[in-house]
Amino acid sequence: MTAITVLGLGEAGRLYALGLMEAGAEIRGYDPFTDVRDAGIRQFDSLADALAGADLVISLVGAKAARAVAAEAVPLMPGPAVFADFNTSGPEEKADLSRLAAEHGINMVDVAVMAPVPRSGSRTPLAVSGEAAEAFASLLAPLGVPVETVPGAPGAAAGRKLLRSVFMKGLAGLVLECQAAGEAAGAGRWLLDEIAGELGPDGPALVARLIEGSHAHAVRRTHEVEDSLAYLQSLGTPSWMTEGTLRWLSSLAAERG
Repeated sequence: MTAITVLGLGEAGRLYALGLMEAGAEIRGYDPFTDVRDAGIRQFDSLADALAGADLVISLVGAKAARAVAAEAVPLMPGPAVFADFNTSGPEEKADLSRLAAEHGINMVDVAVMAPVPRSGSRTPLAVSGEAAEAFASLLAPLGVPVETVPGAPGAAAGRKLLRSVFMKGLAGLVLECQAAGEAAGAGRWLLDEIAGELGPDGPALVARLIEGSHAHAVRRTHEVEDSLAYLQSLGTPSWMTEGTLRWLSSLAAERG
């Protein structure tokens, strides 16, 4: 049985812990700020105890806390275990985590979560890069997790996700702009219906998800688009649309306080 430690038991961490447990993995959880024992997850109060005997350690603590948590966890990990950073951040941050792990003889993989976790839980598609990418895929594939290995060092998978975010968050920004203009012109519902029709059979649900998700997750998505913008700038390509997307999400984040 594969032993997996999940660090961070917020919404995504809890869904991964439950899904992987149901698929047959031995799950240990650690989160000093959240208690999910009532969900049936075996949660430890000690980080060292949670990491003991793990084959795979999944970090889902958020980009801001990712380095601090890795710095605390990696020295406590058993040598053969793989450290998988699932947090959304840029390629440079992922490369930095890889160097930190290597200092302690631990293989770190950069994991990009390629769709919203609430939709599919632990069966959400993943992209992974790093020297131990194949080992990571071999641990999770039998548990029903779709994994695409991406050539390159940690940071390559993060780059793929940020490129996808340019489109997906940009599409959300465009829908928000159309919604505002349509409402100002007294044609808001008509314009959203037109957009939904162009997007195909799932168009109405997608439009609703883009609007609702942008409002509900404005703060997190603002940080993601900032990373996307920085990545485009590092590539030396135009980023005019992404700059507009960032303004939309920043304004929604400001409204949420």
